Amino acid sequence: MELVEYERVKASIKSLLGIDLSYYKDEQMRRRLDSWLVRSNKSSWEEYFAWVRRDEQERQRLRDYLTINVSEFFRDPERWQLLRSHVLPRLIQEQRLNNRRQLRIWSAGCSTGQEAYSLAMLCDELAVRPVPYILATDLDRGALRKAQARGPYLAEEVRHVSPLQFQTYFEVGGPPYYVRESLTQKIVFREQNLLDDPFEGDFDLIVCRNVVIYFTNEAKEKLYRKFYQALRPGGFLFLGGTEIIPHPHVYGFSSFQISFYMKKGL
Repeated sequence: MELVEYERVKASIKSLLGIDLSYYKDEQMRRRLDSWLVRSNKSSWEEYFAWVRRDEQERQRLRDYLTINVSEFFRDPERWQLLRSHVLPRLIQEQRLNNRRQLRIWSAGCSTGQEAYSLAMLCDELAVRPVPYILATDLDRGALRKAQARGPYLAEEVRHVSPLQFQTYFEVGGPPYYVRESLTQKIVFREQNLLDDPFEGDFDLIVCRNVVIYFTNEAKEKLYRKFYQALRPGGFLFLGGTEIIPHPHVYGFSSFQISFYMKKGL
């Protein structure tokens, strides 16, 4: 796709769906859109958008395609072990020492729910009761519907779930697999555009993994600053394994461990 045509496509998508592709890396998104047009069996974007304007189901399919969803439970298990053994115990200790209310936790860009449910499992195992719930947000309505439906999840998506966790938190049967309703009750799923919508605040932990890798540098900077504002002093930001903030102090963070950044205290 040529750049001039891409600009026209971006404008149409923003008008139709409210998604601003300017935040995403151009080359990567252009490849995705080229592939989508071929799969649609339409000869041009003009023909395709004429169809999208008439067909609400196709608008939703395009929206779901543009919001990339690749996830699994406890993805990068060594990082989740660090969350279990160091980060959450530290937050729990601070909460008790300072006589603070229970922890506030947010799964930002939660996709189809694997990350949020992983957090809910850890919290249950460590007797953490997030108040009033674990917040889980995503732009993709289709992904949120799957998360709220508790699945289905494929075998490769649950490969890092331990046998005890599987027995405790998943329904009997499968594949595919569904988490138990009792786990869903610990989470509230909401639609949210991370780059454009306002954030809640005073979070102890924000988990946003394998999301910012798709954004431009300008969009990343905007998001890091918004995360900083949403965290309490001493709170943690948990990113994906390849998502590194080159100069975290610029945004008010200090590097804690790989994938973990702490908001500096007052």
